[in-house]
Amino acid sequence: MSWTWRYEDGEGQPVDGPGEAFTSQSDAESWIGQSWHDLVSGGTATAILVEDGRVEYRMSLLPAGE
Repeated sequence: MSWTWRYEDGEGQPVDGPGEAFTSQSDAESWIGQSWHDLVSGGTATAILVEDGRVEYRMSLLPAGE
């Protein structure tokens, strides 16, 4: 199994981001918890967790109300 993140801007368009791959969901989630500030600074609004091509979930990286 491989867990990766995909990224979107505020309009839902794909944006480039780190292509890290993780062996567990837990590792992927720990990484995003440490990296989200940098991602937002680079224009990312949404992170999408993907396991082997299947979307597990999507989450906003922006503070509530933005």
